[in-house]
Amino acid sequence: MSHPLTAAKTSRRVRAIRLLTSVSPALAWTVAGFVVAEAVLPNLTLIAMGRATGRIPAAARDGLGSAAGHSLLTALALAGVCYGLSLLRGPAEDALSSVVRARMVVALQRRLITAVSAPAGIAHLEDSETLDRLANAQGQLMNAAPADAPMTIASQLGGWLSGTMACVVLCTFRWWLGLAMFAAWLAVRHPLGRLIRTRIGSFRAAGEPLRRAWYLFAVATRPGAAKESRVFGFSKWLTAEHRTHYISGLSPTWTEIRRQGRRMTLVAVAVLAVFALGAGTLGWTAYHREIGLGTLAVMLTMLPSSMSIGTVSMTDFQLEMMLTALPDLDALTDSLEPSADPADAGRDAVDPAGMPREAVVFENIGFRYPGGDTDVFGDLNLTLRAGESTALVGVNGAGKTTLVTLLARLRDPSRGRVLVDGVALNDLHVRDWQKQVAVVYQDYTRYPLSARENVTLNLLGGPVDERALNQAAERAGATDLVEGLADGWRTVLSPQYEGGTDLSGGQWQRIALARALYAVARGATVLILDEPTAQLDVRAEAAFYERFLEITRGVTSIVISHRFSTVKRANRIAVLDGGRITELGSHSELLAHAGTYADLFTKQAAAFTGGRNKA
Repeated sequence: MSHPLTAAKTSRRVRAIRLLTSVSPALAWTVAGFVVAEAVLPNLTLIAMGRATGRIPAAARDGLGSAAGHSLLTALALAGVCYGLSLLRGPAEDALSSVVRARMVVALQRRLITAVSAPAGIAHLEDSETLDRLANAQGQLMNAAPADAPMTIASQLGGWLSGTMACVVLCTFRWWLGLAMFAAWLAVRHPLGRLIRTRIGSFRAAGEPLRRAWYLFAVATRPGAAKESRVFGFSKWLTAEHRTHYISGLSPTWTEIRRQGRRMTLVAVAVLAVFALGAGTLGWTAYHREIGLGTLAVMLTMLPSSMSIGTVSMTDFQLEMMLTALPDLDALTDSLEPSADPADAGRDAVDPAGMPREAVVFENIGFRYPGGDTDVFGDLNLTLRAGESTALVGVNGAGKTTLVTLLARLRDPSRGRVLVDGVALNDLHVRDWQKQVAVVYQDYTRYPLSARENVTLNLLGGPVDERALNQAAERAGATDLVEGLADGWRTVLSPQYEGGTDLSGGQWQRIALARALYAVARGATVLILDEPTAQLDVRAEAAFYERFLEITRGVTSIVISHRFSTVKRANRIAVLDGGRITELGSHSELLAHAGTYADLFTKQAAAFTGGRNKA
């Protein structure tokens, strides 16, 4: 008879073991040795102690100096050795588990980082199915670490083999008793195993509400939102919402537990009957002196030892939670590998070094977000001349930042194409093209790294170009900022680390601008500034305006801003409205046109001039 595992479940176990083997073959063999010890040592100890118990009457009658006494002492010594070795299993398992877990954590995290970083775009990081898989592969939804799976499998397999060995020993007493105990425990295992799989399946199906619950828990317990949650007083709301989503995710599991309860009760009664039959048979034969004290002591201990075949503990639930992450890990690896990325043009891709030399052309572009019901762009046409600055103007939600993601090849248009010097963007080597693009995003990232690392980000690898670094800092207006830090460029920009410090929003914006300008100094040809002065004070903003032409000189630049004092300095201004470019020209040309741009500029200027509009 085989262990009652489904093919899928067995496959996941095999994958976990194979993953450990790929990480360290020597470690896998050590785990195999632990399985053997886990299976054999407990039963050997019980058998040795039972045999020693059987020799006690003779030794008591004849004395320890007799042959019977010597036999008892030998049996006790053997039992002591087995018991001592059995006691070592616990510390050995702890030590081995820590080593296996450490190696597995590194391997699994490396696979996840490689998988999610493989696509050139970012659409997969906004896909709910991918996010569910990612959360489950990290063990977040189940609160069970996949890295612990190999040792948990080893422990469970050792226990199952130990129970099987106990049934074999019972067969030496009565063949039918060993088989009956084996079959009874398998009968218990089946519904319990089904319950476990159903419960874990419910967890997987409830990925979204559980992710929301974990997010709300993080909001309530981490410092990021602590100020707002207290000032606005929505801590109770966080608690209530967390409870709602958590219960929503777990309700199907609780329903299944109640449904399976009666069946498990019936199976448990049957197992107790078999257990009672075995104990009764042993008692009957011992009472009629058909077996000796040693055999009785051994067989009585084998009855409970056989339980490890069919009993289900929290470890079984945890193991299934760990194993359920492996299909998601494999799915992420398979679906996100570079060869599966539609953005990868393969070996025939054109090298974009130095491009654009003439222009970037958006030709009849249409775009709609996955799951969206309206188009962001419809037949959008725009030409970005090489070496010139182009400003994008439009109301919030017009799609200005989305257009930038298409240019950076973070997303692909739904229809139409982007041409760089006449070559379709899809035909360029995507990774090399992205190195040509330097961006200051509106929601730029604040890395808890040193100021130097925040700017350079190990761009292109190799040593930092100190001249380019200092030049980028000067052009971004960050030189005085860096010089004022406690340890200069080496200062960690995070108060959560010793010696670290935090920056104001305006200071961070200068660091982000320096980051993009450093990339330009290292070869990037396209500079994108998304609301570059949003967090600067008046003096810093004015300084930026004065340096704008210098900052954008020699590169193809796009500036997105609601501040027309920045926009008016661009060579050309494009108005994005209704998914199309509705106006295009210089500041003076668009004012003379008296369209949308002129209206927006006039209204903003009036707010600062008291109604005296000036161009």
